[in-house]
Amino acid sequence: MDFPSLTGALNSSFEELNPLLRCYEREWVDDTSRILEEEDEESGQHVPVSIFAVPQTLMYVKQDAYVPQIVAIGPYHQKRLDLYQMMRYKIYSAKRTQKLLKTCKFRDVVEHFYELEHRIRAYYHKFIDYSGEALAWTMAIDASFMLEYLQIYAKTVTLTKISYSMWHLLDYTGRKSGHQAVLRDMIMLENQIPLFVLREFLGFCQLEKPNEFLAEGLKGLCRELSPIKFMDNFPPREEELFERAHLLELLYYTIVPSSIDVETVVIKIEVHRAEKNDGENEESLKDSSNLVLNKLCSIMSAPTHYLKKAAASKKFYVILKLPCRVIKHITTGPTTKIIEDLVNSAEVAAQEVEMVENEDNHANEDTPLIQEIQIPSVTELKNVGIKFRSSKGGLNTIKFDKAAATFRLPTVVMNEKSEVVIRNLVVFEASVAPEMMTVSRYTELMNGIIDTEEDVKLLREAGIILNHLKSDMEVANLWNGMSKSVKSTTVPIIDDAIKSINAYYSSQLKVKVGTITKNYVFGSWKFLVFLGANIFLLLTALEAVCSVYNCKRSISPS
Repeated sequence: MDFPSLTGALNSSFEELNPLLRCYEREWVDDTSRILEEEDEESGQHVPVSIFAVPQTLMYVKQDAYVPQIVAIGPYHQKRLDLYQMMRYKIYSAKRTQKLLKTCKFRDVVEHFYELEHRIRAYYHKFIDYSGEALAWTMAIDASFMLEYLQIYAKTVTLTKISYSMWHLLDYTGRKSGHQAVLRDMIMLENQIPLFVLREFLGFCQLEKPNEFLAEGLKGLCRELSPIKFMDNFPPREEELFERAHLLELLYYTIVPSSIDVETVVIKIEVHRAEKNDGENEESLKDSSNLVLNKLCSIMSAPTHYLKKAAASKKFYVILKLPCRVIKHITTGPTTKIIEDLVNSAEVAAQEVEMVENEDNHANEDTPLIQEIQIPSVTELKNVGIKFRSSKGGLNTIKFDKAAATFRLPTVVMNEKSEVVIRNLVVFEASVAPEMMTVSRYTELMNGIIDTEEDVKLLREAGIILNHLKSDMEVANLWNGMSKSVKSTTVPIIDDAIKSINAYYSSQLKVKVGTITKNYVFGSWKFLVFLGANIFLLLTALEAVCSVYNCKRSISPS
């Protein structure tokens, strides 16, 4: 095809696309002008953004925990083809729910949401590529679907009878896998709709107490989803409950009550004052036995310290490596050749050391540092006499009782939903960035004290972990797979417990002896083995020389 023909073909293709492009341009101009020119009555309320997109860095770590697998709730994932099959069930829910409407039709509810378009959009962080009408239909249908699940946990009121086609998704016993899979998707940060949409929808339904039904259903669903067993932090009034933006935010502030901020600040001030008052007298409070032990250990460890320091030198390493070359060349060739070979061997050894050092440096640069909270594991704490007990409360009841040597932690339920719930609570907390990132710090704490299945077993026997998964190893892998939060966290209640338990653990004589042994004996075993091997090689070389030059006569007494 010649160039004019190719140009003509491209022009004809663009002409075919022009109507579509111009149609899109007209729609964009019309929508933009409408948004700018229409008077928005809700704009004065400054609705804060609360439904965020999960950062890609977290998506790479565990995408299944943040992206819905069964059903899309809200606009973020509605256009995904793999979730579109659930649209049939959501429409069935809308058909059943419309029977509860008073004197209006389902379209009237949609038109009402269309009037609230600006308020609905304000909750979402990402741009929603939907027309106002499409967004209103999405809210109405998804609200119908969620209300059917809420009636399971409200218990006192039944909205509609569950159809046979929904039995595998809606389960009053909560045991079916389809039901649990929908709940996992329903709690994800990117899969939320504003709670006021549910409340507005119920306003069109024939219910005597719609607010009571919604409050009871939300509380029951939060208890079902919460990883923390003891939940008594629901607001006393229904209006305070409905002030939360969406289901995940309601669950978060139920687990982390607002009162924890005041309590932790008071504790932080008291701890700071106590540290300031006791700082000057710290040395005088140490046991004399500990001082003597530390001095003795310093004296005993000094030779090892200097040997280790010398071993770190490249020259020292090369010198110790020379006996290997001596054995190879000492018995053959003229003296000049032997010297040259020794020099070459030393140069090769130095180059090998340099190459190894460079590889180690590059490996350290390429490998990201995975920081873990500095606290012993459950097994290590138990070995020094620390006991574990359930605190019978929420995250604000975490405490280490030094007098009783008891670490109190809230009871956490581990089931098929727990990882998804915890991860989305953490990412929501990082998105809203409260002053105290309590859930993130609690996750770091559990990650720090749980290393093996034995740690999980001890916590399970203490009533701190209720394990509904297949094994203790699965729970250990779950907590160890939790990545560090996106920012450093400080929660005085938890930090105070960590500091106290670390101080108690470090003060035990068994731990001190183990630390000294690890640092000054086992930490030097590679050097000692290497030194011993080279001494053996030197003696072997000396024996070889003596066999050639008959050393016995030179050293025999006259």
